[in-house]
Amino acid sequence: MDGMRHVTAKRIRQAMVTAALAMATALPALGQGAAAPLPPDLSPRLKEVEANPRQWETLFKSGKKVAAFCANCHGDGGNSVDPETPNLAGQNPYYLLQQLREFSGTQRKTTEFKRRLVKAMTTDEKLGMVIFYAGQEVTYKPAADPALAKRGEALYLKACADCHEKDGRGAREYSRVAGQQPGYMSKTLKGYRDGTGARIHRQMADEIKPLKDPDIAAITAYVAAMK
Repeated sequence: MDGMRHVTAKRIRQAMVTAALAMATALPALGQGAAAPLPPDLSPRLKEVEANPRQWETLFKSGKKVAAFCANCHGDGGNSVDPETPNLAGQNPYYLLQQLREFSGTQRKTTEFKRRLVKAMTTDEKLGMVIFYAGQEVTYKPAADPALAKRGEALYLKACADCHEKDGRGAREYSRVAGQQPGYMSKTLKGYRDGTGARIHRQMADEIKPLKDPDIAAITAYVAAMK
């Protein structure tokens, strides 16, 4: 097991160096050319692992090592300290796995550094990472403005709860938004609404198209304080 962890750490370090070199050569940003095909869907493999406790435990341990390289941005255990950077703690593993899949292609805008880093990961490293983050607790922060959060509750239940659930924890392909970083939530919602974000989702855009900036601020305040 120690040998496997050492190999995992070494591979991720090598991938980070490769990605950094790619950035230095100023390669074009994602989303500017033709869409590349997505890599294989790993959700069937994740389902198998979930049914096998020994495999789940092994991948959880290796995923913790992989996640250590993500902590620079997403924080220890997936709790970001930057309001603009999303928490990964408690996130739905199937949702996270799909995001990694899209990072590997060109379906989601990201940096060349992150794209190359994700592409360098093995199947088991990806599975391990999403399993690890799914098992972490989100750091709870009460609403700074309870009145604003209360207004956001009504808006959330009307526009968001059908997919992300009333408790904000989503399911499978729908992300957990409960406890998410406010800066990230605000930017993401505005990006969906205005068609300027990292991802384009027609249903999501249609739902929040009528929302004004004060509405988004209220929803953000509400979901950020959800447990």
